[in-house]
Amino acid sequence: MLKTYKISISGQVQGVGFRPYVYNLVTKYSLKGTVSNDENGVAVFVTGLLNSISEFYSELINNPPPLAKVFESCLEEITITNFKDFKIIPSEVNGGLNLPLTPDFAICENCKEEIKNTSNQRFNYPFTTCVNCGPRWSVTKTFPFERNHTSINGFEMCESCLAEYGNPTDRRFHSQTNTCSTCGIDLKLTNSKGEIIDSAKESVFIKVAQLIAENKIVAIKNTSGYLLCCNAENKEVIEKLRFKKNRPNKPFAILYPSIDLLKKEVEISNEQEQLLNSPVSPIVITSLNNFRGNIALENVAPGLSQLGIMLPNSGILQLLANQLNFPIIATSGNMHGSPIISDNSEAIEKLKNVADYFLQHNLEIVHPQDDSVTKFSYRFKKKVLFRRSRGLAPNFLNVDISSNEKIMAMGAHLKSTIAYYPNEYLYISQYLGNLDNFDVYNRFEKTSKSFLDIFQQTPKVILVDKHPSYQSTHYGKELSANLNSKLVEIQHHKAHFAAVLGEHNLFDEKVLGVVFDGTGLGDDSQIWGGEFFNYEANRIERINHLEYFDWLLGDKMSKEPRISLFSLASEEMQEKLRDKFTSAEIKTYQSLKKNNKLKTSSVGRLFDAVASLLNITDYNSYEGAAAILLENQVQGYNIEKCRSYLNNAKFSAKNIIRNIYKDIGKGISNEEIIINFLFTLASFIIEKAKNNDYKNVALSGGVFQNTTLVDVLIELAPEEIKLYFHKDLSPNDENISFGQMMYYFHIKN
Repeated sequence: MLKTYKISISGQVQGVGFRPYVYNLVTKYSLKGTVSNDENGVAVFVTGLLNSISEFYSELINNPPPLAKVFESCLEEITITNFKDFKIIPSEVNGGLNLPLTPDFAICENCKEEIKNTSNQRFNYPFTTCVNCGPRWSVTKTFPFERNHTSINGFEMCESCLAEYGNPTDRRFHSQTNTCSTCGIDLKLTNSKGEIIDSAKESVFIKVAQLIAENKIVAIKNTSGYLLCCNAENKEVIEKLRFKKNRPNKPFAILYPSIDLLKKEVEISNEQEQLLNSPVSPIVITSLNNFRGNIALENVAPGLSQLGIMLPNSGILQLLANQLNFPIIATSGNMHGSPIISDNSEAIEKLKNVADYFLQHNLEIVHPQDDSVTKFSYRFKKKVLFRRSRGLAPNFLNVDISSNEKIMAMGAHLKSTIAYYPNEYLYISQYLGNLDNFDVYNRFEKTSKSFLDIFQQTPKVILVDKHPSYQSTHYGKELSANLNSKLVEIQHHKAHFAAVLGEHNLFDEKVLGVVFDGTGLGDDSQIWGGEFFNYEANRIERINHLEYFDWLLGDKMSKEPRISLFSLASEEMQEKLRDKFTSAEIKTYQSLKKNNKLKTSSVGRLFDAVASLLNITDYNSYEGAAAILLENQVQGYNIEKCRSYLNNAKFSAKNIIRNIYKDIGKGISNEEIIINFLFTLASFIIEKAKNNDYKNVALSGGVFQNTTLVDVLIELAPEEIKLYFHKDLSPNDENISFGQMMYYFHIKN
């Protein structure tokens, strides 16, 4: 007896080839009906024998397409419908959107083969995609994910593409980003005045590769935004790029044309290789031990023994890579501190004095994104996310929230992100940047409005940081007033703690929270950053912190590590200070210190002080430079030989600095001192957990991007203590918007 069932599927099921997969799977079971996207995901209606429907449903849910993530599904019998065949039908939206948004996917192996195959119609076509790869979030205007909801809709498919689109046996069957050189996106190479140099697909990438080989700087519009590219083996052009981009020391990312060349020059682990070749295809930070290439390392990554590497993630970059036999710089197309540029005219205007040439196309990028960045710890291969952007945003899929409230969280000020909960899913924007920058603030504002437009939902609650000077807080207050929404302020470090609690769903446990970062306004109006919290029964209580020391000169303190050292230096270190400050500065700063009432518990500033004391750096030319340079001096460690710089139970930065100074006087090497410093922090955390009977320790804050510290913690932790680090979010301030959400939903105080 024939029956009709409706199958509802939710999860990451749009823009991943789910409907074509359903269509082809149905034929195996001789079923008739329809499949479509809707506001909740995918809806399938099938008529057939009950046994066949059950088997079809089981295979569909248990073996979905490679890029799909099925969260929930439902099989519901409905009134019998006599379908003539099985069709993919247009999407219908009968309510507010309630589904994950689809991130961008790196170019797949099949598309890579096609664009280099001279007999294929997509030979040399840089925007080649299929159901398994290509831009998604970067071209999305609204959902459900249909071509007419993307910026690709401006390119009408030719007969050949339409034939693929309608062919169930083709992997471009119902591929919403399908185009080819006949009907698709145009590419052109121009000079800095906008004059066209080349636009022929047969020659344009040969020309770009030639220009880079001739040590020219080329701004390349990728599918998620511009990249500034040049020869990574030529120090003169790299220094030219640094000067013009106003980026004196911050390391550049390197694009290797192939995994084969990469492995010849750089030692990478299986985990790193797998991630580089994944659909996310992020920048992976790797050690330069046994480096065998010709990259101008000191110019690419000054003072560092690590390198951020990536592989081509789009047809544009792959076609360029096919013409290269050396690695290139591939850094975000912007001026230092500004957001990544995606608009052609803006690129010419702002980068004309940086780039010699521009490789541009006429596809609108709706949501520009930087590349995501990841690093693995050396000893235990713990993955630490440094930046969550292309390939990961805007979904956050691993959290269970049950609430009818519509909420927007505005995040922090540095490394800003926005979190939005308009339905049953949580969305976290791509990394946006430092809101001190006017253009970043505009991007932040545009992103929040984009969320509101896509979901057509008004947030009833706006969450902001307690710091009154954060631009995200100002904007949240304005938004709250304009929308007549409830405004809730949440302390920065409690949001950090709530974020890692939320990632691991630890709300039913007793947990020791450790939050080490650079700055954040505390509940006592002091500057926190070295905090210990107790969590149990939905309450967070601050139970300890790094002993307060003087916060001097506001933001200048975070930019000049020498000032942190000045704040912590004892009388015996005055000679050291005279090497770093003029006599006028010393007199002024001593006066400030004497009358200062603002204190800090910042472990980030303690890292700065250590870096200055060891003469590693006195000035941060980019955020976190001192901490990065500090860790960079560690090549390895023996936990048995490590010792703590704390000689009592007090968690004192001044004692740590004093004892490090004594070791310097004994001639102990910087590397040994740094290892002991990291051991000091890790051992204090573990002893705190042991002495207070904590079985769970959750760690957040930018300090835990230090992968050596992560390894030492893992090695020190006894079997009965479980450590929880961030897994799908960065430990830095990018997680604050998520933490604000988790705090609001779960914390009572």
